Amino acid sequence: MFKKVLIANRGEVAVRIIRACREIGIPTVAVFSQADANSLHVSLATEAYCIGANESSSSYLNIPAIISAALISGADAIHPGYGFMSERADFAEICEEHNIKFIGPSPESMKLMGDKATARKTMMSKNVPITPGTGIITDVEEAKASAKKFGYPVIVKATAGGGGKGMRVANNDEELEQNIVLCRQEAEKFFGNPDVYMEKYLVNPRHIEVQIIADKFGNVVHLGERDCSIQRRHQKLVEEAPSPAVSEEIRKKLGDAAVRAAKAANYEGVGTIEFLLDKDKNFYFMEMNTRLQVEHGITEMISNVDIVREQINIAAGNPLSFKQEDIKLYGHAIECRINAEDPERNFLPAPGEINGYIPPGGFGVRVDSHVYSGYKIPPYYDSLISKLMCWAPTREEARRRMYRALKEYVITGVKTTLPFYQKLIEDEVFISGKFDTGFMSTYKQNK
Repeated sequence: MFKKVLIANRGEVAVRIIRACREIGIPTVAVFSQADANSLHVSLATEAYCIGANESSSSYLNIPAIISAALISGADAIHPGYGFMSERADFAEICEEHNIKFIGPSPESMKLMGDKATARKTMMSKNVPITPGTGIITDVEEAKASAKKFGYPVIVKATAGGGGKGMRVANNDEELEQNIVLCRQEAEKFFGNPDVYMEKYLVNPRHIEVQIIADKFGNVVHLGERDCSIQRRHQKLVEEAPSPAVSEEIRKKLGDAAVRAAKAANYEGVGTIEFLLDKDKNFYFMEMNTRLQVEHGITEMISNVDIVREQINIAAGNPLSFKQEDIKLYGHAIECRINAEDPERNFLPAPGEINGYIPPGGFGVRVDSHVYSGYKIPPYYDSLISKLMCWAPTREEARRRMYRALKEYVITGVKTTLPFYQKLIEDEVFISGKFDTGFMSTYKQNK
């Protein structure tokens, strides 16, 4: 096992990883920006080092500073969490050059699955269903011809994209030409790679993702699916495990396809295969996230698997501690992402000082957070305050528990999305479970 693990991240995910390391018995190293000097992960870690100024480009994306902190502290492994360095193949390579284990997949797997156009080709070779699409677009006229063949609408995507950036839907030739230019500009700005590709756009599908874990001995196991269909601007708001739209038959097909996808990438570690499910229950590969997911906690709740602990054990060279037949999914879990945002002002970020903080509790309630009363939410990073997760034997019981927890949750001093979720969780369409990725546009019109 590792002697010491450095967490190259901040906020609630850094706290989550520190807790897992503590339970295993591994000392931890926190890194932090000047803005995060008083963050909870700094005080929970065994030791901590400031690695730069407030902006993430000067701190959490500062590779020399992170590697220096690892070398100075004697850390022999780095956990990247999610975001920031988690899907940077070059960072993983630099870790290897300094004899530091990157707790994640190999750089080769990240490169293969990180380029979405290449990932699509890989999936086709393993009979994983994909939507009709193109490779990297080099000729606009060829792209228009392909769009007419697929049938509009189509969606242009950055090959290195994520988080809703570098994605635009086109309904005709004129929009396609414009969106190729705009997506290339966004891709260059956010990912340093201007390449884009195109695929048939499924109108209002379900967004389903399958959690997989793989070791270096070729063992791959899936832990069922999550439903992430309730989104705003391609960013997830509510997640559920399992999906209300997935039967046992489809679950098995999804799981088998996800395992094939992971094996095709020679994958090692924790990852997520994302699919789109259409109204006829056909599913199509969308992308692979080669990292820990924000919403991993609800899968932990229904599978009774500590995903982060398993991830660390695999990175240390150990085989998976279970087989597929050992996984028994039980109950239902729902997650709401609580952000420092003002829902009444189009979810405008609302940084500031929290002057009152009382999280909910009780059986089946989990709150992953890094904030406390007196904590100042900085304006430099995402606005996530916490992940509120509720489990119960049935979906309706989990929903009721979530409503109770949302009503108990007290955060004062900053605007939050708590009031928004209190209304959403009581919405008739949400209660029915019969929603898709178009839910938010309809929901907003009805409120």
